[in-house]
Amino acid sequence: MRQSQIIFNTRKEAPKDEVAINAQLLIRAGFIDKVMAGVYTYLPLGLLVLKKIENIIRKEMIGVGGQEILMPVLHPKTLWEKTGRWSTLESLFKFTGLNSNVEFALGPTHEEIITPLVQGQNISYKDLPIYLFQIQDKFRDEVRAKSGLLRGREFIMKDLYSFHTTEEDLDSYYEKVHAAYDRIFEAAGIGDITYFTFASGGTFSKYSHEFQTVSDSGEDTIYLCETCRVAVNHEIIGEQNSCPTCGNKNLNEKKAIEVGNIFKLKTKYSSAFNLTYKDKDGTNKPVIMGCYGIGLGRVMGTVVEARHDDGGIVWPLSIAPAHVHLLSIGSGDPDTLKETADRMYNSLIQSGIEVLYDDRSHVSAGEKFSDADLIGIPYRVVISEKLLKEKKVEIRDRKEKKVKIVFETELVDFLKKQI
Repeated sequence: MRQSQIIFNTRKEAPKDEVAINAQLLIRAGFIDKVMAGVYTYLPLGLLVLKKIENIIRKEMIGVGGQEILMPVLHPKTLWEKTGRWSTLESLFKFTGLNSNVEFALGPTHEEIITPLVQGQNISYKDLPIYLFQIQDKFRDEVRAKSGLLRGREFIMKDLYSFHTTEEDLDSYYEKVHAAYDRIFEAAGIGDITYFTFASGGTFSKYSHEFQTVSDSGEDTIYLCETCRVAVNHEIIGEQNSCPTCGNKNLNEKKAIEVGNIFKLKTKYSSAFNLTYKDKDGTNKPVIMGCYGIGLGRVMGTVVEARHDDGGIVWPLSIAPAHVHLLSIGSGDPDTLKETADRMYNSLIQSGIEVLYDDRSHVSAGEKFSDADLIGIPYRVVISEKLLKEKKVEIRDRKEKKVKIVFETELVDFLKKQI
């Protein structure tokens, strides 16, 4: 990708009404554009990051047996009335059709769609368990939509639903998804600061569980057990002032961002929609359910909150918009510099290395360096007039200040070892 062809340029300042670091940096670096509070457009660089997160999640969901579907965001009132949530869910967007008196909701979640979907399949014990997931837009009428991608009114979410004959089978699958979530957050570059967190199970069970990433800008408060690497959220710390796993009472209070959650729904929604299965003896029994969510944009925003410095974003290699940011700088013969940079760009691309090439001819070296830091691609490769004479290039790891000089002929091999 050539930077001269991207119309969404970097900015020196973010909108004044953006208080969240993730929104400030992502807007300034040209990854997203603000439409209104809680609603953003993903620009080319931002969409590349989002798709990489999506691919990491999809791989793990397929790995635990998930079959991908796509459900609608437009929901009829009748389905939400069956669960009682039409009148109780405060964040539900509701409206009436212009050409009828039929009322609708924009889906903030999909229990009201997936449960009757499975109910219509007339399943028996032989069909269970079933695992279905989607990656879909969601809508919530958030009052506090001031946290950038962390709390949106429109957002993209992966939700997985599981259907079982027994609670024991649900418990077993629950642990498989737990392990898959650990792998997802590790792959996204925040595994070392993301904790499996005990939360209130509400009417469903004793506990539900969240995955909380430690961050000073987090809206949640959690209490860490460093012995077990688990946490307890603020809702239940008063009930259980100790680690649920080992009983340790020496817990560390931290601010954190919720990046995922898993719930044992049991029969709450299957009862509402009469979702049953036929047992071996022909008896109808209620299906037991679980649900497992991850917000894709929330993961992206959390990575930025956790991985940035004074210069800008510091993307993990796994989800960065490119592996390498190639810069051509200098006041020498522009044709020679361009020819060398173009050749190197093509060589990197042909070697399977993803490159953002800053080929802009009317931008100073200082601006290019500043933009490279702001955008945060893991490796910066600089072609300059001085190094060109020696047939060398400069490489800098975005996480470090030190630079390395290598011969042009060594560049591809060097980068492949890092990538």
